[in-house]
Amino acid sequence: MDRTQSVLKKKKRALTADDLLRMQEEPAAKRMKMGSEAGLHGRRRGSVSGSDSEGGQESEGDDDEDDSDGAGDSDSDGSNEGSGNDVVDEEEEADDDSDDDSDDDSTTHFGITDSKTEVQDRFASALKNKPEQEPPIHAPAKAAAPSSAPSSFASMGVPTPLLSALKSMAITSPTAVQSACIPAMVAGKDCIGNAKTGSGKTIAFALPILQKLLVDPYGIYALVLTPTRELAFQIAEQFAVLGGSVNVRTAVIVGGMDMMAQALELDNRPHVVIATPGRMVDHLRSTSGSWDLSRVKFLVLDEADRLLTPTFNAELGYLFNALPKERQTCLFTATLTPSIESLAEAPPRPGKSKPFVYRMTESIETVATLKQHYILVPSHVREVYLFRLMCNPPESTLHLRRAPPEPEKKGKKKSARKGGAKKKSSEEEEIVQPPPTIIFCSRTKSAAYLTLLLKALGIRSTALHSRLSQRERLSSLQLFRASVVPVLVSTDVGARGLDIEHVAMVVNWDMPEEPEEYTHRVGRTARAGKGGVAISFVTERDEERVLKIENRIHTKLEEMTLPEEKVLEKLNVVSTAKRVANMELYASNFGKREEIHKIKNAKRASGGRTL
Repeated sequence: MDRTQSVLKKKKRALTADDLLRMQEEPAAKRMKMGSEAGLHGRRRGSVSGSDSEGGQESEGDDDEDDSDGAGDSDSDGSNEGSGNDVVDEEEEADDDSDDDSDDDSTTHFGITDSKTEVQDRFASALKNKPEQEPPIHAPAKAAAPSSAPSSFASMGVPTPLLSALKSMAITSPTAVQSACIPAMVAGKDCIGNAKTGSGKTIAFALPILQKLLVDPYGIYALVLTPTRELAFQIAEQFAVLGGSVNVRTAVIVGGMDMMAQALELDNRPHVVIATPGRMVDHLRSTSGSWDLSRVKFLVLDEADRLLTPTFNAELGYLFNALPKERQTCLFTATLTPSIESLAEAPPRPGKSKPFVYRMTESIETVATLKQHYILVPSHVREVYLFRLMCNPPESTLHLRRAPPEPEKKGKKKSARKGGAKKKSSEEEEIVQPPPTIIFCSRTKSAAYLTLLLKALGIRSTALHSRLSQRERLSSLQLFRASVVPVLVSTDVGARGLDIEHVAMVVNWDMPEEPEEYTHRVGRTARAGKGGVAISFVTERDEERVLKIENRIHTKLEEMTLPEEKVLEKLNVVSTAKRVANMELYASNFGKREEIHKIKNAKRASGGRTL
């Protein structure tokens, strides 16, 4: 039960089947996220140490982006190599030529203070070239929930079994998106819901589905599509808790898991199927006819801004053709993209009304309880700054620190020490226990490297990225949820929708290229009205990304400074740990298999010629 009490925050609004199909046929350019270069909001930048070289950057250069789970879902063992349709993010390709820092572990102080002037000049130049007036990149239309919105779940007609489940989850009153969307969905309307991360979007679509399912229970009643596997499991937990007392059956259909076991689950006709598009299409193509989607009443696209991109075009088109036209379609998202806006305004097909649309009223896309900071740091010594931050986190997060678990006892040995006092080993004394923290990286290799680095520095951590098997990914999440490890190092695969209780701090190891990804990353903390801290490492190359993010969220990031002399005290210790981490990463042949398949796919694409 504890694992599910914080999973309740996602999605937005809905539309018709024809609208969705029409959207899939639009040119990709029309789907591009809104974004333009913006000036720095008059900020005075502090000094920063660093150089323009990438010399100290660990191992970020050559691995595929991993935050999508669409076409690559087809293999039952989670391996997508050789399929020719692995999802590779554009920014990953653009940065493939970045240097590997494994060979630069200099322990001198050169380059840490000597390059301050150069970096200051670059930020000053950004200020100088700032436009006089700059329109916001994205200003959501201000259409709030009706003034007569229900103030309680009971007043919305939620039945007693579901009210009891909500009470067990410590949810006593509806959020704005829930008050607006639940009655609309119960009334049979298509729905598009737009709200901030952490505002309870999952509950907004789960409750009306379960409420109507109680009246006419059968399977398959609802299909919920998500862009990532982890989000699918999280939504399934929500349905299990809400519908547990009424015996609601769910099935999670995602890549990386055994396909035969999933087929058996589908044969049992679960009430609610939560799936990634690619794996769901695989099952539809291979089914023997014992089940289909012809009677589905609800289709929900969670994280709709991500699903309605060219990455998922083919899979969504196939699924829409397999679904009945007379269904309710609901989209939920924290980001209103042009494609979703066009769906909201598109004329409905004959016999259907326009979808109900709920837009968040605030232009600020991050919650007020989130403190957002940046640290100006040279790229080649980020590890030292990270270690300092883990050892000395912001004071506001210290109350969430938890005592490290007791070390495992290796057999029963009688102590010959008099007085019964057990002396701790030096290894146990040096364990650092930060508050619950998620560190986000843009690349899988960075996540693997940082996990090894933190362990070498005595900080318990676990990784979450696409090159882990699905069982390993779920295990990492469970270790972090249960506070066995205080730090989760994740790629953007963990940025969408994950709702983990008591996350005190989010650290951006690198700045995301798109402001939307920043919003989703920092949304993993300060959820459900609680406080949280987001800290971004800003290097000499990140000024433009910071400007875009600030312009999008309508909030300036506050500078945080770390005492440089204290940071440098650990330079030699961290340099040693870097060497250990890089050697372990090299010994594991990380990414070698993917590189081989990249070469094979490239040769195949070139007609078998050697490149």
